[in-house]
Amino acid sequence: MASQVSNHVAKRDSTWAVGLHGDLSDETLVIRFREGDRTALAVLVRRHQTSLYNFALRQLRERTAAEDVVQEAFVRVAQSAAEFKVEARFTTWMYTIVRNLCIDHVRKAAHRRHASLDESRRGEDADGPTLGEQTADSRVPADVERSAVGTELRKRIAAAIESLPDDQREVYLLREISNLKFKEIADITGVPENTVKSRMRYALERLQEALGDFEELARALR
Repeated sequence: MASQVSNHVAKRDSTWAVGLHGDLSDETLVIRFREGDRTALAVLVRRHQTSLYNFALRQLRERTAAEDVVQEAFVRVAQSAAEFKVEARFTTWMYTIVRNLCIDHVRKAAHRRHASLDESRRGEDADGPTLGEQTADSRVPADVERSAVGTELRKRIAAAIESLPDDQREVYLLREISNLKFKEIADITGVPENTVKSRMRYALERLQEALGDFEELARALR
């Protein structure tokens, strides 16, 4: 009983301490952590772990691998916080670490069979609807025909995104899913901003071409 009370108090105090840091910027939290404030790192984890996990999941298509990558990324942040440049954005630094870990994982496990993009986002730890569901008409189908079209469209969207060249899919996910600016994506991927915009444009053109035959049918069913 005493142990349960102690754990409850510790959890309450941790939540209270995290709440005190809620209004601080990411960059300020890194500085606080460097100065010995352990709670600052906990705030960064709570603030970014879901979006980072979703990005890693869409890159790796494996929930366990995505979890491992994000966990390792925060370990590296803790170990190298002293190297963080105050004038830089934390999200740029964080996504760069996660991206590099994803690349390393793919290189080491290229022989493994990856689950489909649509299926890998349906686990209980995935945040929100599948990528296809986010892009498709969000209204509930009124009949079986509309439902069948919606299901097929979601599959086609997921397949179209997964079939994008790696560099285009990466930019698309960082822009549309992680909501990062082109300049930040350029810093993360290490290419000029114009190159990032070109990759995004090509990705959208490929998706539009892949889904073009559904446009008229979807419009007729609305």
